[in-house]
Amino acid sequence: MSIQTAVVLAAGEGTRLRPLTRNRPKPMLPAATRPILEHVLDALVETGIEELVLVVGYERDRVQNYFGPSYRDRPITYVRQDKQLGTGHALLEARDAVDGSMLVVNGDTLIDPTIVGDVADRFAEGDVAATLAVLDGPDPQEYGAVDVERDVVTDLVEKPDADDYRLINAGVYAFEGSIFARIEATPRERGELALTDALVGLIDDRQVGAAETDGTWVDATYPWDLLELTREVLADGVPTVGERERGVWIAESARVHETATVQRPTVVGPDSEVGPGAVVGPDVALGRNVTVGANATVTTAVLDDDTRIGPGSTLVEAVTGQDVRVGAGSVVPGGPAEVRVDNRILEGRPLGALLADRVRAEGNVSFAPGTLVGPNARIGTGVHVSGSVPGDAEVRR
Repeated sequence: MSIQTAVVLAAGEGTRLRPLTRNRPKPMLPAATRPILEHVLDALVETGIEELVLVVGYERDRVQNYFGPSYRDRPITYVRQDKQLGTGHALLEARDAVDGSMLVVNGDTLIDPTIVGDVADRFAEGDVAATLAVLDGPDPQEYGAVDVERDVVTDLVEKPDADDYRLINAGVYAFEGSIFARIEATPRERGELALTDALVGLIDDRQVGAAETDGTWVDATYPWDLLELTREVLADGVPTVGERERGVWIAESARVHETATVQRPTVVGPDSEVGPGAVVGPDVALGRNVTVGANATVTTAVLDDDTRIGPGSTLVEAVTGQDVRVGAGSVVPGGPAEVRVDNRILEGRPLGALLADRVRAEGNVSFAPGTLVGPNARIGTGVHVSGSVPGDAEVRR
């Protein structure tokens, strides 16, 4: 692959993933046991990228402290976007860190090397000034719809109302260095500068190639998407801890009691413990230093680092942040659920509950499907919780 540099847009918060993003940026949320952004960087490295430029902003220290100055022997240059003013503005902030052609990807969408390679190969044909990945599958009304003729993009419509579109913009691009001047010349809409707006002139001139791809692509937009990301990672078989048998990964430092049952696919991270009689899986990711107590049941769940699940508890379609405590006999029953996101009620969503960082739920707590609990909330013994619980709240009977 001739392109050596990739710019990764990782400055956003991810407001529709609140309250989990109250303390960290969306790209640092887990897909299985590792941040989404780490999977993105893997895809870039595995397709031959030699230099990484990360545009960071919201809670940027969480990114920089995790990755440091390099990743898999590729140097990382960090560029700050102090105000989130759109994807075009984010890329423009990286102008001084890039020389020549580049790949541009979002840091909060799970992609695999196939997509990156398809974009680079189409760009290398040399008949266009830019290339973007297009996918057939996700709902175009949730993303950006694309029209394509003979491997060239002829139209790009952001979140269309009609059902007349088949392909979406996957947010993986290749650009010549001239894209920066085009972004600078693009008028802002409501103070923001979208990368897609800068592409309009190139599309009109038939200068944007389309790389139709069938690689892995999962966007983390809503809390339940983290369950889908983990399911996809486990299906692809890419956890980085030791493999005990096909579809079950257990770190060497983890402890699984001989009477426990671990159903595939499941990953049990370092220093984690699964107690006697517990049932874990399928589609479960236990992060570092997670404890699942005796006779507890956890299925279709992402439990982030330092989470503790008490004996006899049941968690279905649950997402926890870091350092969460769920007391004995508590129940998260799973979806479908009504979930409030950005003052909208979304129905039929596959989410039991989301517990943000440092939530404390004492024994025999029950959660209605779709419950969102903010960071540092305290929930007393025997409480039934539903809807949204603000961060730092205390709920008692």
